[in-house]
Amino acid sequence: MGPTISHWPVICGRLAVQMTRHHGSPLAAVKRAQRGFSGLPGRRHEARLPSASGSNLAPVPPRADRTLQVVSIVDRVYTVLQERILKGDLEAGSRIHQVNVSEELGVSRTPVREALARLAADGLVELLPNRGARVADVSLEDMRTSYEARLAIEPLAAGFAAERHGAADIRRMRSAISAQRRARSPRGAWAPIRDFHLAAVDAAGNPLLSRFAASLWAGRIGIQVFMRQADKETLVVDGDEHEGILDAIEAGDAATAERLMHEHIAVSLQRLLQVSTR
Repeated sequence: MGPTISHWPVICGRLAVQMTRHHGSPLAAVKRAQRGFSGLPGRRHEARLPSASGSNLAPVPPRADRTLQVVSIVDRVYTVLQERILKGDLEAGSRIHQVNVSEELGVSRTPVREALARLAADGLVELLPNRGARVADVSLEDMRTSYEARLAIEPLAAGFAAERHGAADIRRMRSAISAQRRARSPRGAWAPIRDFHLAAVDAAGNPLLSRFAASLWAGRIGIQVFMRQADKETLVVDGDEHEGILDAIEAGDAATAERLMHEHIAVSLQRLLQVSTR
């Protein structure tokens, strides 16, 4: 039968006495143990892994670092393709070949494949079995549902932005409007217009609203949609409306900011439907 709990004080006391006889005191014994198993005073024993003789191999990065490297590559490929699609460099219906992207960006096919899967989830591409991917076309129904979703979240976000914005938010929106004014074509104005709307949502300080708005603008309100309704006169009016929304947000007038944003998007939706059904 082994020792019970009641025996441990006696056992510990006997060990302490033995340690004191050999090392002078329990504290001295502890210090001696800390010096290492070699028993040599002041010398610490270190366990070493065997190394490859004569090799100059670099240390293998921790698993977490390697994971971050892979993720960053996927993000880079995703961002490059996303911007090309949104700017119209890759038009609706055009094919995206994994091999070509892999060679151009100097990466393997794995991150390209993962980036395409993310783009498919955003609605920007359609995955083709064993044939890569194709830039997704946007139907009239896609446009309508996207604008209706914007009507639900962007006016609400504008109201919150009037109450919660910071100086950086105002600068970001004003910079977007300035870039929109300087644009010489609808194609050049599209990115600043998107930036203004996303900046207004971000100023609300609600990450869920920001992610939802970004997914709408990325997936279904691409440049091919914008180009269907944009002309020089429309761009001027659009800029003026943005200025009015920004003024209301900066003044802290939540009701006006929400109303102006709702009217702005509703008019854009009506104009888009009219142009698309001609």
